[in-house]
Amino acid sequence: MSKQVTIRVSEELHAQLKQRAETQGTTVTALITEAAYHAVRDPRLDGAADAFRRFVAENAADFDAAFPGDAPAATDASRAA
Repeated sequence: MSKQVTIRVSEELHAQLKQRAETQGTTVTALITEAAYHAVRDPRLDGAADAFRRFVAENAADFDAAFPGDAPAATDASRAA
C-alpha cells in the first residue's frame, strides 16, 4: 500500500525532473520516490558498497588460495568444459 504525498516545486525544477525522468526512462514520481528513500536511509550504509568492493579486491587472492575450487577462474573453466 502506498501513500500519496503532494509537494510543490518550481516550474524549473519540474521541467528538470521531467527531463531526467525521460532520459532515464522512468517517471517523475519514481525519481522523487527514490530521492525520498535515499533521504531517510541509514547513513551508516553510505559508502558500504564501495567498502565491500575494496575488501573483495584486496582479499581476492587470499580467498582464491583458501578455496581454489571456488575461485572465479576455476568456476568459469568448469562451465566451459
